[in-house]
Amino acid sequence: MPRPKRTRAGKAVQQAAPPLKVAMIASECVPFAKTGGLADVVGALPKVLRAMGHDVIVIMPLYGMINRERFDLRLFLAPMGVWMGDGQEWCAVHTTTVDGVPVFFIESDKYFARPGLYHDADYNDYQDNPRRFGFLTRAGLQLCIDMGFRPDIVHAHDWQTALAAAYLKIWHWDHPVLGGAASVLTIHNIAYQGVYDASNYPYLGLQWGNFTSDKFEDHGRINFLKGGIQYADMINTVSPTYANETRTPEGGYGLAMYLNDRGSAYRGILNGVDYQQWNPETDSLIPARYSARDMSGKAICKRELQLRLGLDLDPNVPVVGVVSRLVHQKGLDLLAGAIEGLVQQALVQFVILGSGDKGLEGFYGRLPGRYPGRIGSFIGYNDELAHWIEAGSDFFVMPSRYEPCGLNQIYSLRYGTLPIVRATGGLEDTVQQYDEQSGTGTGFKFYESSVHAVYYTTGWAISTYFDRPHHMQQMIHTAMAQDYSWERSAQEYVLLYREALARKRGS
Repeated sequence: MPRPKRTRAGKAVQQAAPPLKVAMIASECVPFAKTGGLADVVGALPKVLRAMGHDVIVIMPLYGMINRERFDLRLFLAPMGVWMGDGQEWCAVHTTTVDGVPVFFIESDKYFARPGLYHDADYNDYQDNPRRFGFLTRAGLQLCIDMGFRPDIVHAHDWQTALAAAYLKIWHWDHPVLGGAASVLTIHNIAYQGVYDASNYPYLGLQWGNFTSDKFEDHGRINFLKGGIQYADMINTVSPTYANETRTPEGGYGLAMYLNDRGSAYRGILNGVDYQQWNPETDSLIPARYSARDMSGKAICKRELQLRLGLDLDPNVPVVGVVSRLVHQKGLDLLAGAIEGLVQQALVQFVILGSGDKGLEGFYGRLPGRYPGRIGSFIGYNDELAHWIEAGSDFFVMPSRYEPCGLNQIYSLRYGTLPIVRATGGLEDTVQQYDEQSGTGTGFKFYESSVHAVYYTTGWAISTYFDRPHHMQQMIHTAMAQDYSWERSAQEYVLLYREALARKRGS
């Protein structure tokens, strides 16, 4: 907390807290590289923090798929030496600015000039991932040293850069540039922990004395996230409910006891969304714009979506949208068990956009042929189509087994597309359950992770569409009025940063 100072009259006056300098090191960031919500957070949060007056930079890899000309990347520093456990390695640094945020890219063809971020086309992890992201993290800290950027906070994201917290305490605790920096670690998905063979440990330069069961050792292997949890000054995840879930044996994926040991140093901060990108009033990607005051554009979006994906043109049939990775976590196998029964028993259409599990890709890819005019699918990812589905659907289903925060349900709220979700993580925090008596709520929630629950809750939404249209309109207007902008979440991150500094200085 800022200290009060005394005026000549003796009255205490609260001093404004000084702005913070934040170095954010991450493996992905919108608009440069993205596999999930991590990239959205790293792309949006720094913009809002800078608008609040804080000095924030982002450091990430220069992946091979990043178009240097499109993003106007310029060489910033070359060569830059980075000390790892077995000696010095070299890289170059490029930079650009997006919405006022300086972004620095670590160029190392050895580690980052590949078609994928973390794995090959068959979803096999790159075997040198521990070296790749250990190097990224050390290079990010070295860049701060070489450019004289003295951060108050080093903000690491997920296992890929969790080692930053350890490097600060093990190697840089008294460094003139980094010695005063506190560390914050954000866990976007605790199921991904960076667990690799211990043969990679010497390269990381963390000393064998730290390869213990309470730090980096995990059944004889390295666990990046586990070590980060031990060393970070503050830890957060991306929704309050997910923070509670990860403290349990079922939700913590083996790390619950270590998070519980950190007590109040671990908390949940709900992700915000970028309404400059996801707002039907301004969205340049959708066929027609609309607002809660004038919904006529949504009807146009629905018609154009039906045309684009080969559905029967009928404004009176509810459309259920899906935009998702086709993986076990997202529960798309549960929807697969329910969707055919829904199409056979109810008047409904489905549109599916996603990729992932090859079996699920094949299943959803074949559905339009089996149910022409009723189901449309696109296997892969298309950003424009994702916007079309949000705008043109009546409902949006997310049957996730777990969901740290989730963003699509928040986008859906703003687009007047009522979410059908399993009440877990951020889905529980952001969707208000429909009350059939009063018509209040913003969506439809179920609690059991089963085909049965997906089937009947989606059926409940469809029956509401036909039987209680006045409730639908009430819910749509309530949903579109919800505000999950980054401004509120950013204020919570600033408080988190200041507490991390207080803990750092107290220790």
